[in-house]
Order: sequence, then C-alpha cells, then structure tokens
Amino acid sequence: MTSSTSGTSPTPSSGTEFGGFDAQEMVIVHRAFRRELRLIGELIAAVGPGDVKRAAVLAEHFADLRSGLINHHEGEDELLWPPMLDRVGAEERKVVHRMEAEHQRVVETLDAAAALVSTWASAADTQTRDLAVAAIEEHRTVIVEHLDDEEAHLLPLAERFLTAKEFGALGEHFVMSTPKTKLFKYFGMVMEDADERERAILLGGLPAPVRLVWRALGPRLYARTIGRVRATT
Repeated sequence: MTSSTSGTSPTPSSGTEFGGFDAQEMVIVHRAFRRELRLIGELIAAVGPGDVKRAAVLAEHFADLRSGLINHHEGEDELLWPPMLDRVGAEERKVVHRMEAEHQRVVETLDAAAALVSTWASAADTQTRDLAVAAIEEHRTVIVEHLDDEEAHLLPLAERFLTAKEFGALGEHFVMSTPKTKLFKYFGMVMEDADERERAILLGGLPAPVRLVWRALGPRLYARTIGRVRATT
C-alpha cells in the first residue's frame, strides 16, 4: 500500500489484516506510568536530609521507570511509527509526526530529572531533592500530555492501520529488551490498577509458561519489591 497525499486516509484493500485488535493494552501500560511518576515525586519529597539509604531505593526505582519508559518509546519509534507513516493519509501523518516530536520532549525532561535524582541520591540534601522533585513534576506534565494525546488520536489510527502482529511486536520488544530480573516488577506495576477484564487482556498476551510463573510467584515478588519503594518508615 502506498501513502496518500490527498489529505484523506487510504482505505485498506480487501484481504489485509489491519485492525482486529484492541489497543486497550497500551492504555493500561500508560496508566502505570502516570501513577508511578506521580508517586515517585511524592516519595522523594518526603525523604529527610541525609537519608541516603532511602534515597538510594527511590533513585533505583526512578531509574527503572526511566528505563521502562525509554524502552516503551523506542519500541514505538522503531515498530509502530514507520508502518503507520507508510499507510496513513497526509492529515493522519501529522499525528504520527507529532508523536515523534513529543517523544523528544519526553526524553529531554526525563534525562533532566534523572540527572538531578542521581545527584541527590549521593547525599540526600534538601536543595537537590527539591530540584529533583520539580524536574520530575515537569517531566510528568510533559508525559501525561503526550499519553493523553496518543490515546485520543494515535491509538485509533493504530487500530485501523496496523495488524495485530505489528501491534503485538511492541510488547515482545519490551520483554526482549528488559533485564529478566525486572520483568515481574514492570508487569506488576501494569497489573496493579487493572480491573478483571484488563488483567485477562494482559495475562492473555503472555506465553503459557510465563503466565504460570507469574501466577505462582509474581504478585508476591512484586508486593515485596514495591513495598520497599513505597515504605513510609
């Protein structure tokens, strides 16, 4: 299929396999990023001066959030945007290019926050702590605006102009690019606020052996990990 330059979307020809999937899985993932970025700012703000042990725990968690977000966005950049740009019309192409530009702003604010969190963790001083919290809040504002935009305008296009296999490759990329020791933590974060239907969607995307391992060990391991992060004492 060739791209349309008339400003209207091309109609997939009969026999294509575009669509046939629910992009709700992406919304569930986004919810976890929104929640964790709000909480990490609150948790860092509550750390007392000189508490480097607590600062180290939160700095590690922020580093995990950063890695997860970068991984997620790199998957979109590499796997979703190129085929969509080949298929959508001129007006829809503007949406995809806007996503690309928003990703750049997300990276800039994320890197700025990460640098401050790392500096703060070494001494846990209040001045750097407050700068780090402000930087996290700036990043959170940017990322929430992007996620809202993506869910409202990009995901409906994805459901029209990507195949289920192409969309599913995003999750496969995340798994393959993530250290195995971190997978249960990320999956737990995504599952945390999911309702019964959403949990079924998420579990259904896992290979059967991984599903069994998650059900046997995952919730307990995640509770232990996230408990250290959210501890108030």
